Amino acid sequence: MPDLVIVESPAKAKTIKKYLGSGYEVIASMGHIRDLPKSKMGVDTENDFKPHYVDMKGKGDVIKELRKYAKKCDKIYLATDPDREGEAISWHIAQMLKLDMNADNRVAFNEITKTGVQNGMKNPHKINNDLVNAQQARRILDRLVGYELSPFLWKKVKRGLSAGRVQSVTVSLIVDREEAIKNFNPMEYWSIDAVFKAPSSDKTFEASLVSVDGKKIEVPDQSGKKNDKKIQISCKAEADAILKRLENAEYKVKSVKKRVTKKQPAPPFITSTMQQEASKKLNFSSKRTMKTAQELYEGVDIEGIGAVGLITYMRTDSLRISAEAQKSAEQYIDTVYGREYLPDIPREYKSGKNAQDAHEAIRPSTPELTPDRVKNSLTSDQYKLYKLIWERFIASQMANALLNTTSVETEADNCIFRSSGYSVKFDGFMVLYVESDSDDGNKKELPIINNDDILMVVSIGGNQHFTQPPPRYTEASLIKTLEENGIGRPSTYAPTITTITTRQYVERDGKSLRPTALGEVTTELMREHFKKIVDAKFTADMENSLDEIEHGQKDWVTTLHEFYGDFSETLRKAETAMEGKRVKIPDEETDVICELCGRNMVIKFSKYGKFLACPGFPDCKNAKQIVTESEGNCPRCDGKMLLKKSKKGRTFYGCEKFPDCNFMTWNVPSKEVCPNCNKTLFIKGGKNGKLICENTDCGYERELKK
Repeated sequence: MPDLVIVESPAKAKTIKKYLGSGYEVIASMGHIRDLPKSKMGVDTENDFKPHYVDMKGKGDVIKELRKYAKKCDKIYLATDPDREGEAISWHIAQMLKLDMNADNRVAFNEITKTGVQNGMKNPHKINNDLVNAQQARRILDRLVGYELSPFLWKKVKRGLSAGRVQSVTVSLIVDREEAIKNFNPMEYWSIDAVFKAPSSDKTFEASLVSVDGKKIEVPDQSGKKNDKKIQISCKAEADAILKRLENAEYKVKSVKKRVTKKQPAPPFITSTMQQEASKKLNFSSKRTMKTAQELYEGVDIEGIGAVGLITYMRTDSLRISAEAQKSAEQYIDTVYGREYLPDIPREYKSGKNAQDAHEAIRPSTPELTPDRVKNSLTSDQYKLYKLIWERFIASQMANALLNTTSVETEADNCIFRSSGYSVKFDGFMVLYVESDSDDGNKKELPIINNDDILMVVSIGGNQHFTQPPPRYTEASLIKTLEENGIGRPSTYAPTITTITTRQYVERDGKSLRPTALGEVTTELMREHFKKIVDAKFTADMENSLDEIEHGQKDWVTTLHEFYGDFSETLRKAETAMEGKRVKIPDEETDVICELCGRNMVIKFSKYGKFLACPGFPDCKNAKQIVTESEGNCPRCDGKMLLKKSKKGRTFYGCEKFPDCNFMTWNVPSKEVCPNCNKTLFIKGGKNGKLICENTDCGYERELKK
């Protein structure tokens, strides 16, 4: 009989079957098959936190199929994902099928390629109980917090709320940032900026005043303190005084510093940096990024090749890459770009202090499969993310870029102006990939300038500025903060952000994340009664404890006892302190007037999202949808265009007069009108697309102006 290989997903099963051939049956468990029950705690806190696992609802047919195949096969291999969750799934399957728990029946694939699968099958091992225990400890911790703290929030704030070790501290970070923004006191300051022309060139260049009478110019900070050794230009009068002083001054070049600087490529992706860069460059949410990465890892049908996993395992915080992959990248770079684009010594990147080194960095499993080679076989999202991963990896193995940098200081009446610029001497890795945060495109090359040159002033003036509050978190900056503070792990970032937005603790404002009134009220309550749950250091220490369990350095039951004793006592005190009390969620008032009673309507939340309601309820029960007007007008009836959401959350635009006018479009209304029929033009295909007229009698279209 054939041997049985059990994986999680049908896509992964299909790809692995291709490499193993007819001697194996490969079937999918469709993820977890057992879990703690939804209807009750499922953890015996009086008996060393013994979990009570049950078959998951809807998995009956899958379990039946697994048992049927297991009876027919002589050997069973458990090939779930190579991480804590995957190890736990294999452990549950082994328990359910009554397999020998000491048998070498666990196999792991870092990449779903022929080599990766063959190497995995050659090296079966026992299920790693330390990994399983780390997953159990995390699952039980989350269950204890969720099932004991959530009912407290239901009674004191609102039904349906949830709390969690990672989600609560994440919301707290976002609330902290919002409080910092609200409490920020903008401070005025001025800069003195000039445009000069050198005698040897007609090209102009910009410069900024950096010191006066030997004192550096500084931007004020929130403390309001001033440094006697520095100077602030805090108002127009002070700026005008400096400009007056400079009216008849001679602008003489004091120094010209030229040097060649090396710029190193970024390392290959780990989970967090992939999510951050996909957010910045592709505008992908972390959930969308991880879903697409999972598809690329499990396998895609490539024209002329068949099913193949295109990337290595996507949940990793290690920067290690295999010698085989490094050699493959070197060969590609040498062939396409030439030897000068290879570094003198192959690059090695050092992983972070707490990184788990079980997996490589995220890289293309077969670097020879370029994005162009596989483009026609991928969805749009798969292609965009694969291209990002592939380019980042190849660039990480390329030579440094060399930049000719120039810094010029110009003196006028003991005031120093500074200019800087650069040109690319050798593009190196930049020929392929530049990080989204790079400022390489913001500096211009300076003209030829020599020491003691007398510069001509083309323009000079003072510019008013105000200090800015810290920006709201985006998904990218939030993930970076979570990673830096050791909160959660690569696999938790996407589901955490999804949870806090779905639960309406946090809402999206464009790319930014802002707390709702519900999020602020809940966080305030948590800070008052459950300080540790919203404390970043405590959460990070707990993550370290889970890592120690994974490495066999700590007992998982002891860890749970240490947490639960303090937590249960804290909960008891909170319930006593809040006896008979309830926290009110403040309504957000709008300028929309209730047409029935004249009050200003307020924003309310339901499981379907936000809506407008009259604050006079129950006397006035008026409620309606929140509508967002967009640019332009309906091409059929000239009504206003409204931004709307489909059931799947996709944005579209519809006429305000629906259902009398049923015009809708996925294309974005613009400010421009058609030169032929004077109707609104719509943007089709994003920033690289075109403007089209949706008037069916017209048909005008043109490319977007770049």
